[in-house]
Amino acid sequence: MKILLHACCGPCSLEPVRLLRAAGHDLTIAYMNSNIAPADEYARRLSTLRAWAAGEQLDVLEGAYDPAAWEACAGRVGTAEGDPARRKARCRACYRLRFEEASALAAEQGFDALGTTLSVSPYQYTDVIREELERAASAAGVQPLFEDYRPFYDEATHRSREMGMYRQNYCGCRFSDVEAATERAERKAQRAAAREAEAAAHAEERAAAETARAAKKAERAAYDAKQARKRAVLKALRDQERDEG
Repeated sequence: MKILLHACCGPCSLEPVRLLRAAGHDLTIAYMNSNIAPADEYARRLSTLRAWAAGEQLDVLEGAYDPAAWEACAGRVGTAEGDPARRKARCRACYRLRFEEASALAAEQGFDALGTTLSVSPYQYTDVIREELERAASAAGVQPLFEDYRPFYDEATHRSREMGMYRQNYCGCRFSDVEAATERAERKAQRAAAREAEAAAHAEERAAAETARAAKKAERAAYDAKQARKRAVLKALRDQERDEG
């Protein structure tokens, strides 16, 4: 099939492209990601994707970068603020906007199907990705081609690192940037707390061992003193016997 593959970045494209090409499909990549902020982050991800795609002889079609349109649909849902349902609703709106744009392009340019690389990440809402991809593609008269690529996430991570690809540390939108930074800070604090707890436990172990050594040393000293007293008494008795004899 002639497939338009919606891609969020270079690293997430590696395994989907490999698998789809192995299945014999003709691929073109669509970079339609108005969610990505700030603009220089958007450009950096696109540059990384284009550089890799050129080596793979893949065309990359760029959609309009329209952060205002994203803010109007997904941005208005706002931050999760500890509410998973709200975060999921924001991501759904984000997927919907991007898939609708990609579906329209696929229909306009005569592609047989629309796929996406978003399902590589275990941090995304895979079920929602599938629902929104199928909804948008079907509405545009294009076949939806959903694949759950999560089993290949580790391989994609390994390959992209080996290739020296730029790897972003948040999904893309301004909310995910803050959320990811918060999660990283929490993990860092947890690791620091774990190290402190481990150090404290080791300190207690060392203190207990030192106490045990000191007790054993004192016991040995007491024993040696007792033996010394015995020897002194025996010597005194021997001396006395010698003097009397």
